[in-house]
Amino acid sequence: MKYVVVSGGVLSGLGKGVTASSIGVLLKSAGLRVTSIKIDPYLNSDAGTMSPFEHGEVFVLDDGGEVDLDLGNYERFLDINLRKNNNLTTGKIYSKVIEAERRGDYLGKTVQVIPHVTDAVQEWIEDVAHQPADGSDEIPDACIIELGGTVGDIESSPYIEALRQFQFRVGRENVTFVHVSLVPVMGPVGEQKTKPTQHTVKELRGLGITPDILVCRSSAPLTVETREKLAAFCHVSPQAVMSTHDVPNIYHVPLMLQEQGLCDILGVDCHATDLLKDWKTMAYHLDTLTEAVHIAMVGKYTDLSDAYLSVIKSLQHAAMAVDRKLIIDWIEASHLESDWKNEEEQASAWSMLKKADGVLVPGGFGDRGVEGKIAAAHYARTTQTPYLGICLGLQVATIEFCRNVLGLEGANSTEFDENPSTAAVIFMPEISKTHLGGTMRLGTRPTLWQVDECKIRTLYGDGDAVDERHRHRYEVNPDLIERIEAEGLVFVGKDETGQRCEIFELNDHPYYVGVQYHPEFKSRPGRPSPPFLGLLKDSTGQL
Repeated sequence: MKYVVVSGGVLSGLGKGVTASSIGVLLKSAGLRVTSIKIDPYLNSDAGTMSPFEHGEVFVLDDGGEVDLDLGNYERFLDINLRKNNNLTTGKIYSKVIEAERRGDYLGKTVQVIPHVTDAVQEWIEDVAHQPADGSDEIPDACIIELGGTVGDIESSPYIEALRQFQFRVGRENVTFVHVSLVPVMGPVGEQKTKPTQHTVKELRGLGITPDILVCRSSAPLTVETREKLAAFCHVSPQAVMSTHDVPNIYHVPLMLQEQGLCDILGVDCHATDLLKDWKTMAYHLDTLTEAVHIAMVGKYTDLSDAYLSVIKSLQHAAMAVDRKLIIDWIEASHLESDWKNEEEQASAWSMLKKADGVLVPGGFGDRGVEGKIAAAHYARTTQTPYLGICLGLQVATIEFCRNVLGLEGANSTEFDENPSTAAVIFMPEISKTHLGGTMRLGTRPTLWQVDECKIRTLYGDGDAVDERHRHRYEVNPDLIERIEAEGLVFVGKDETGQRCEIFELNDHPYYVGVQYHPEFKSRPGRPSPPFLGLLKDSTGQL
């Protein structure tokens, strides 16, 4: 087993996840089977209870794991399916160590960070790295390990020490350390400053890890002088200093690293398969798209695009498939509400919605902005505008339909009103009301088709069922289904019981679709998610 450890310095948000994923693409292009592990030093057991404003989106895996959004990058770039243990957190590792202590596994020893926690980290990495991730039963050849945060963070210290020990546990020749850093450009002449990278590498080496490769983020390509200076002060060869400067889209990053000789440094033949050739075609195809398609994203976390990262990527995948340049018009749902106090913001939001080619209402929690999302669903339904509702987006569209078509004016979800006159959306009976973490309906579940023909079934293709990933606590009230369907909003997909509504499609509308699951988690470049593809096709007149 070969390991690539990706760490970061200077500041967060430099793109360690994209770097790790890109290295994985190069290894995969050499014919290797690749898996990935993300280490998050926070004490949370998982990302499930974190605010989108705090941490970005919560990515959901097939086994129901609620994990860091970087695992979404790994899955999309490498076309693999990971498990919850591929995301290692301090909460998980300390729980494991404490449980072992309670069982008496340490035979009366004083349990300490070194060696017990660091040993547990190494055992976890070795175990997970040997789990198949590409749909076969074959053990991976290589594992990419990304250490979250930046070198010097107090909470990262046990992991740095564990990885220092790990290089000797598996053999130094089997581990490559990659350090991602920042080279800022200063002054009117654009001077590239190396001091921040020098300091972070010095700190990393002081902790016992010497990076083999530097990946330097900068607005412009590194000059020869900058590379040589970094090599001299950071104990690497000039060839091992990689420039990851700004590019038109992230799909250029693997190509950029390959062109600078990373494959040679890793000792692999990146042209052993056609993967890089296909990747290059995709990256440059995206650059050439000029005709725009506008999708209105009506959400409540619009100040942080990472909160909808997988939705954005899924829209991009679908836009590429229909040869359009994607433009997302971000609309704060609250601004669409009739009682919004800022008239200028309200007018701007409605103007943007009405100009859009299609409308997407993503998932979310809490009652803020819900009436705005309901208004967006009403607009799309009554104006024949293409609409896709995901999770909460399905629920608000159902509420809107109950209010305005069935005449049930007080229809609402019990999430927002505990005692509505009509409960159109209700709390699922099997869900815990006392614990939030890991208690939702999570992971991949089958949805069975209830009709022989409909637009969304055609988009999915052959098969009597689809498997998609879920993350929700509320569902459409089964007692209302018959009345709703009688008026033309048909639940064309349901779960195995035939009671839980998973997909709806509106009759006499070009494309008005809602899904209770989250199709964005399984979308891939070159293989867009069918609900997103339908939205983009209808938004561009191609459905």
